[in-house]
Amino acid sequence: MDELLIRPLEPYDTDEAARLWWRSRHAYPDLLPPAIHTADEVATWFAEVLLPDAQTWVALDDGRIVAVLTLDGDDLDQLYVDPDAAGLGIGSTLVDLAKDLRPGGLALWTFQSNTRAQSFYLRHGFTEVRRTDGAGNEEKAPDIRMTWGDHGEGVPTDRR
Repeated sequence: MDELLIRPLEPYDTDEAARLWWRSRHAYPDLLPPAIHTADEVATWFAEVLLPDAQTWVALDDGRIVAVLTLDGDDLDQLYVDPDAAGLGIGSTLVDLAKDLRPGGLALWTFQSNTRAQSFYLRHGFTEVRRTDGAGNEEKAPDIRMTWGDHGEGVPTDRR
């Protein structure tokens, strides 16, 4: 890996960032429920929703997007790393950026089936605060709410 460049998402990045999201999302079928939107719908979402309405960052290696981070208020809404670049510390660098940008605390959702993400976030100081049956997410898959810092969503609840 060459020197990593992290910068805000630009309009000309949205297609490449959406392809990275799609590739990353489908690299671990045993951990994640299938995406319910097509690749074209994801590209439109990046261009028409994430670009104007959220704070999205991209990590580039040699001019190629290798990771995407989206903050929506104090929610770490998206964090996807290219499967070929996983385990190189890029996700950790982006979580550190998110913490720097939201020193008052962060929250996120992860699927209960995504034990890899849960371990990652626990290593980065996030704490599980609740589990749901997934009725509130598009995939209808059981999920976990995690927080970091003084987020204010309360103390962790007992695991069910």
